[in-house]
Amino acid sequence: MSNTMDHIVVDASNHILGRLASFVAKKLLEGYRVFIVNAEKAVISCTSKGSIVERWKDFLEVGRYRAGPFHPRRPDRILLRAVRGMLPYRTDRGRRAYKRLKVYIGFPEELKSYKILEIPEAKADKLRCRFITLAELAKEIGWMGGKQIE
Repeated sequence: MSNTMDHIVVDASNHILGRLASFVAKKLLEGYRVFIVNAEKAVISCTSKGSIVERWKDFLEVGRYRAGPFHPRRPDRILLRAVRGMLPYRTDRGRRAYKRLKVYIGFPEELKSYKILEIPEAKADKLRCRFITLAELAKEIGWMGGKQIE
């Protein structure tokens, strides 16, 4: 699968997290290699910013120190985990699909030559409610912020 037609580059900017994750999971199961860029700019819809942050902080309390379950705080890892939740990752087929996924903060130079796929059904332009970006959520739950976000 080294053909460039087997590669899909998706820009997560202004895309709804769940809809983006379900689309990517389907493509992975079809055999495509998927690269998601600008993961920090994906959005989560919510009634208020405080409610979603509170829910995530409660979720982070689950588990024990160094024993797990371990919860991601980086935007790229949150998006990666969302896609994993939509894959049958405990089967061979799901594990192979999951290994074909790469998620990046920002836009790496080596992917600039690829055509970027737009997912109209996942765009946040249609949202009529408030939303929070993954970068904002990650900073609220403890991410120190690796790369500079524009």
